[in-house]
Amino acid sequence: MLSIISHTECRDHDAGPLHPESKARLDAINNQLIMSGMDYVVRHHDAPLVTREQLERVHDGDYLDRVYALAPGQGMESVEVDGDTVMSPGTLKAAERSAGSGCMGVDLVMSKEANPIFCMVRPPGHHAESDKAMGFCLFNNIAVAAAHALEAHGLSRVAIIDFDVHHGNGTEEIFKAEPRVLFCSSFQHPFYPFTGHEKETDNLVDIPLSAGAGSAEFREAVSGHWIPHLRDFKPEFVFISAGFDAHVADDMSSVQLTDADYAWVTRELKAVADEFAEGRIVSMLEGGYEPDVLARSVVKHLDVLLD
Repeated sequence: MLSIISHTECRDHDAGPLHPESKARLDAINNQLIMSGMDYVVRHHDAPLVTREQLERVHDGDYLDRVYALAPGQGMESVEVDGDTVMSPGTLKAAERSAGSGCMGVDLVMSKEANPIFCMVRPPGHHAESDKAMGFCLFNNIAVAAAHALEAHGLSRVAIIDFDVHHGNGTEEIFKAEPRVLFCSSFQHPFYPFTGHEKETDNLVDIPLSAGAGSAEFREAVSGHWIPHLRDFKPEFVFISAGFDAHVADDMSSVQLTDADYAWVTRELKAVADEFAEGRIVSMLEGGYEPDVLARSVVKHLDVLLD
């Protein structure tokens, strides 16, 4: 049964009134789930707080100490971690819930209590490197979840697929030398964070897309590059960094994907999970900054996962 993991504290992260990464994103998804009727056929779980042990599998201890020391208390002013990343009094708990959601998702899937899982959380995570916050991200949620699958459940091959319009630099930095992880990423290039280029190695498959690229270019790249590598790798678990900001109606980028593209790529990834990973999937919300379009795309994504 499809389950959604979230928490009310994920709404307490406040990056500022003009910041695109706002709680309105989660509110829009919730509303769309209700209007579509999907809310009545999924199971909801509260995200737990991530543990220090879970974070330290992918993040440097000194970095974590700095984040916790920097976090403002209730009633204090927000602080900038970098030019794009802000910590408000509610941010640390929101980030702990976001990172904890993926570990919970892995545990539920591995115990056969639920599958697949969608983590409807914020702040996002795929830009956070082992020792650096950036791009709205404090903890690398998908990396924490993947490492949990490897270390707590003894898996030997997990795949992370990232279709956010921005390169998942943090996930790549964390796992670039880890043969147990296959990381596949598509992204507009050149574009923030100005990392990533076309590459295909045993565990990294980067697909840069030009500004203006649309369905044909994206689908050709997925079919011609991601899927062959995934089939060769035979993952035991599939993780999805589900960013929806490559949508044509999201002005965060110049890539022109549609609702149908998100349904299509989800179907392709689900087929891989069904063939090699006993259907095991944890999908983690990343980007998507036009709330109505984000909500519609998420429901398309979940509709395929719900099957």
